[in-house]
Amino acid sequence: MTKRSSGRVAVGIALAACTALPAAAQSGQPVPAFKAPVISDTGSLPGPRQPIFFRHDVHAGQDRVPCMYCHYSAAISSEPGIPALQTCFGCHLMIGGSTPSHEAEIQKVRDAWSNSKPPEWVRIHTLPGFVHFPHLRHIKALGSGSCGTCHGDVARMPQVYQAAPLTMGWCTNCHMQKQVTRDCLVCHY
Repeated sequence: MTKRSSGRVAVGIALAACTALPAAAQSGQPVPAFKAPVISDTGSLPGPRQPIFFRHDVHAGQDRVPCMYCHYSAAISSEPGIPALQTCFGCHLMIGGSTPSHEAEIQKVRDAWSNSKPPEWVRIHTLPGFVHFPHLRHIKALGSGSCGTCHGDVARMPQVYQAAPLTMGWCTNCHMQKQVTRDCLVCHY
């Protein structure tokens, strides 16, 4: 298979994921439609400004792209990782924006791809260096739909911000509710 044709396959897979139906829709259950609001001023939104105004409410909410499509490494790694630029470009090679402001942000993705220079994203969810949070364990125990437990309802966030305090007490409380270990060495090693 040539490099060119394998790229087409990757784009086809990406487009399939971009248009995938959520589990509820696949099982025949009605899924309420969500239309992300038009935002003209991002200055009043909570959370840090990013180099590209990536709309989680459009991607995860309106278009129903599963968290694990972009953050696939969360199920196999301690870190969820920032999606590769190729993941974004896989969809936006063919999919444009619905408004001029969306199209301008998508053009930033295309320009980054053309220049082989991924955006320098600002980290949002941070823990102290002496705390380890293995995403893969939590996804294995809680399921891939559990991201909102710590990250909040990102499907309704135009700009992601830290919704939960992520303090030791907050985490310990969750472990007590779920009746799982509270051994110090689970997080501090």
